[in-house]
Amino acid sequence: MNHEMDYDRDDQREDVLSDDPLKNFLKMSCETETELMRSYLITAERIHDNEDLKLRLRNFAEGNAKRTRQLIDEISRLM
Repeated sequence: MNHEMDYDRDDQREDVLSDDPLKNFLKMSCETETELMRSYLITAERIHDNEDLKLRLRNFAEGNAKRTRQLIDEISRLM
């Protein structure tokens, strides 16, 4: 590691996120994941001639659901 480029090396923490901005970021990320999940599911339901794509979109939505739950857990820990 190049310590000349390590700006936090001397414990200077001016770039550390406080709880409120961090919570806001996590909430926005949660909203984004939820919206993506909905979009994938809606799109998958509208596909009738490509089962492989439909399955992949459902799998994407499942991944978004898992990330959403993880983000909600992180937000709860900060409260």
